[in-house]
Amino acid sequence: MIGFLIALLSGALMSVQGVFNTKVTENSSLWAANVFVQFTAFLVCLVAWLCVDRTSFKDVIAVEPKYVLLGGVIGAFITLTVIKSMDSLGPAKAVMLIVIAQLIVAYLIELFGLFGVEKEPFSWRKVIGALMAIVGFVIFKFQ
Repeated sequence: MIGFLIALLSGALMSVQGVFNTKVTENSSLWAANVFVQFTAFLVCLVAWLCVDRTSFKDVIAVEPKYVLLGGVIGAFITLTVIKSMDSLGPAKAVMLIVIAQLIVAYLIELFGLFGVEKEPFSWRKVIGALMAIVGFVIFKFQ
């Protein structure tokens, strides 16, 4: 149950953050807004690490495979693409497409066992669920 609530909170925060970041971009530039967002996120994480965790950064650098350390780089491009999509499509349409893309990519990662994730068997129910999400977007978009 806690995972369900955290996922709902994550989705809500992502939507609000996307709107906020898009507004910041209107008064600056795409990259300046992205720098500000990533820098403030860094500061929050640094303070949280200092107050709560203090695990050695050597443990982070020791992670294998090394490509998983690219999460921050991907995060910068997530911020950039969320801003651009919300600016172009509006928050509701952008978030719907973002969630559909997340759903499909996450299913493919599970289906093929990519990036060390446990491989899951093919499921027509999941494919139909993804297709229903796409149909829902089409209905939402053209209503």
